[in-house]
Amino acid sequence: MAFAGQTAWITGASSGIGAALARELARRGARLVLSGRNVPALDAVAADCGGQCLVLPFETTDRAAVLAAAEQAWTWSEGIDLLVNNAGISQRSLAQETGYAVYERIVAVDLLAPIALTQAVLPNMVARGSGRIAMISSIAGKVGVPMRTAYCAAKFGLAGYGDALRAEVAHLGLQVHNIYPGSIRTDVSRNALTADGSKRGVSDKVIDNGIEPAAAAAQMIDAMLHGEREIIVAEGAELAMGEARRTPDALLDQIGAFMAAGYVQRMNEGAE
Repeated sequence: MAFAGQTAWITGASSGIGAALARELARRGARLVLSGRNVPALDAVAADCGGQCLVLPFETTDRAAVLAAAEQAWTWSEGIDLLVNNAGISQRSLAQETGYAVYERIVAVDLLAPIALTQAVLPNMVARGSGRIAMISSIAGKVGVPMRTAYCAAKFGLAGYGDALRAEVAHLGLQVHNIYPGSIRTDVSRNALTADGSKRGVSDKVIDNGIEPAAAAAQMIDAMLHGEREIIVAEGAELAMGEARRTPDALLDQIGAFMAAGYVQRMNEGAE
């Protein structure tokens, strides 16, 4: 019951990885804030989880809605111990055929929305001196994959934000985990956007044969509890690709040490 008495807020909690994380965290004793847009599906996940659950639907790309949700979520249980930025949308289209509006939509949902939510929660976590933030990136946030140029751009960006944020807040008692799933058995491919922005509607064989969400969720949570900063959840070739692009812990330590060495002060003084 490692999360007993703690509160976890999960976006994209109505299905897939988000729903699996909710169920696993509930099993480990957490109170849950479940967010997404599909209220009946969120209610069903909450019923599966039992215990204390707040269903908090909002549109992640609506800045005012994000700020209001952050205030409500924090107040509900006097704090958020784990924020999981999981909501997202994928892509299946060649760059040369893809409308710019598709890039705008995917970057808005997969990159800017989780940044906005994290920025809304961050001051309270810093003031309290504790908290975890998990960014659900992708193996496609480590390795550029064909037919996913917008998705890769957003997921690479999310990982970069997470790494830089960790360097800034680790000495303040916060942990930031970048999570890189490979093929997990979800509807991610069916819901992916095509070149004109329409929903693809069909799945990929590799997704259908992927890791069960429950197993992936347990692996992610175990790795967070062990303090892992880069968490790769994949099999076969995808695991090999992720490991080939893994950032060495020594480099993460080196970047994190900049803050303790007075990096911010030197930057503000123009010394860097």
